[in-house]
Amino acid sequence: MARRLYELAGQDPDRRFSPYCWRIRMALAHKGLEVECLPWRFTEGAALAFSGQDKVPVLVDGERVIADSWAIAAYLEAAYPERPALFAGGDARPARFLTAWADTVLNAGLARLIVSDIPRWLTPEQAAYFRQSREARFGMSLEALTDGREARLPAFRASMAPLRLVLREQPFLGGAGPDYGDYAVFGSLQWARCVSELSLFEHGDPVIAWRERMLDLFGGLARAAPHCG
Repeated sequence: MARRLYELAGQDPDRRFSPYCWRIRMALAHKGLEVECLPWRFTEGAALAFSGQDKVPVLVDGERVIADSWAIAAYLEAAYPERPALFAGGDARPARFLTAWADTVLNAGLARLIVSDIPRWLTPEQAAYFRQSREARFGMSLEALTDGREARLPAFRASMAPLRLVLREQPFLGGAGPDYGDYAVFGSLQWARCVSELSLFEHGDPVIAWRERMLDLFGGLARAAPHCG
């Protein structure tokens, strides 16, 4: 069965930096499913016309086409129940909460720290599109958005307190092993790792130890990706 995953890439096709695509790359590895990962860029919306929308990730699994990271995760769990479960204890609700938290709190906080680091990894055409679209969204230049970011790091680190409370008691957010909630949060930190040298956490933070465990999963799948720090 042909299985393809369309992922956001930079000028270097190996630099994949979408937090949502990383969730699914890890979820597929968790399920032990082979997939051809295809680079897609911001200005290539027409290449996804077959999916009925213009954003990644998009998974093509035989005759099935699924867009949106949560929809893909739910599909993988339903389509491959005999493989390792993506939702600890068979309950998707904790992972759904962590996914929503990553979407609304973690990604928003990270954007204000790293978004100005992204254009350098893009072609001139992609960089122009990225800058115009994101500056329209935020109402200011990318540089203004991240200005003084070092001074805002303590507040960002404080927002990670819920993760620390859990990770001081267990190795993964999903418990003894990772589940989709881990992948949802990790995807955001991998996004930052792939585009920015900014040190997000202080030495000794339990979140760092957890991230290292995540980087080691599946033979170092995420660790091997081009990254900045």
